[in-house]
Amino acid sequence: MTPELSQLFEFLRFPSISTDSAYSGDVRACAEWLQAKLSGMGLDAQLHETPGHPIVVAKNEHRDGVPTVMIYGHYDVQPVDPVELWDSPPFEPELRDGKIWGRGSTDNKGQMFAHVLGVEKALQQGELPVNLILLFEGEEEIGSKNLPAFLEAHRDELKCDVIAVSDTGMVAPGVPTMGYGLRGITCGEVLIKGPSGDLHSGVYGGSVMNPATAIGRVIASLHDADERVAIDGFYDDVRDLETWEREMWETVPFGEKQYLEETGAPAAVGEAGYSVKERLWARPTAEVNGVGAGYQGEGSKTVIASEAMAKLSFRLVPDQDPDDILRKVEAHVMKHAPEGVTVEFVPGHSGEPYLSDPNSEFGKAAQSALAETFGREPVLIREGGSIPIINTFKSILGADSLMLGLALPGCQIHAPNENFHVANFEAGIELNQLLLKKLAACSAK
Repeated sequence: MTPELSQLFEFLRFPSISTDSAYSGDVRACAEWLQAKLSGMGLDAQLHETPGHPIVVAKNEHRDGVPTVMIYGHYDVQPVDPVELWDSPPFEPELRDGKIWGRGSTDNKGQMFAHVLGVEKALQQGELPVNLILLFEGEEEIGSKNLPAFLEAHRDELKCDVIAVSDTGMVAPGVPTMGYGLRGITCGEVLIKGPSGDLHSGVYGGSVMNPATAIGRVIASLHDADERVAIDGFYDDVRDLETWEREMWETVPFGEKQYLEETGAPAAVGEAGYSVKERLWARPTAEVNGVGAGYQGEGSKTVIASEAMAKLSFRLVPDQDPDDILRKVEAHVMKHAPEGVTVEFVPGHSGEPYLSDPNSEFGKAAQSALAETFGREPVLIREGGSIPIINTFKSILGADSLMLGLALPGCQIHAPNENFHVANFEAGIELNQLLLKKLAACSAK
């Protein structure tokens, strides 16, 4: 095993699960390990306390006349449940079949640590070509709830020209991929109540509205026959795809066949008139993330449940506003819930969509670094997922983010058997060094 992999394995052994307070000590220990690593490289590395988990910030000595580049990542990870589905212990990383297996191997320790090692190699060769800020947080998996306030409080010292983030994916092995947009998100929960308690479905059936039926009607009302979201005004502010984007995405080596292989779904279903790529990267959605009512055990229990619920999420695109969409969703739910039940809509968390110019000066430099690293021109995509902090960086620091994903389809992030290809880990180290050199040639603010 190489020294680089040995260090990554040490990093991966910390069970830095941010959502579970039982692991708070492990999260802190991981942050302290990271601070020590960065200090040992010769950087000024500080551990900043927050009301939650620490933020680690490291810098080189800054000088005038060169761009300031921030590299962002997160050292916290998702829970490992169900642990019985892992082929090896999630916090005892293993090397098998050219992959690193373990929680956080891709999301995000492996990707961010490739940048750390790239910086270390560059430092060993002399002075860094840019002013560098490394910012690593421990709460990304729980919504980065303390990072916006930290950015506001440290706005001047975190001022930068551009931000590099490797927390996204590649469309296919060996195909360098740069993301220039993210869908936003807003969530909510529908709570429906009927009778004061569960009722016998024979004695009372047909005389009261069944909350399970009511929630089913609400869910069914979310889409029309063409799989368009049927909420009044949902598409009012949606920015249309540019012609150059549609033409460019036609050449991206990812289509319906690969999508079905990746998902295991029997067919691709979505908004009529758009390809799988366009649906994933540039169209808004309405999804049911959870639904529940009535008896869930083995066999039959003939009851009418007193309550039902559904958890909903909506992926948004420029120029949709999360608060506006939530108001429209609530109005839709109230309109389509049948009589005989009471309905409550509970708003959840939100994040705005993000879009940048991939062909800016910094964007072109990043594309050049990707091309040199992987030996072919990169593809440019918008990401289907949401990273709300990217838009926060833009609004507070005024800097765009270069999303240079190294994750491959099948990496199992947030799931058992998370993995990261060794080849991509090594490529990430090389990418960082090339990226810093090419960004150094760009104009500083």
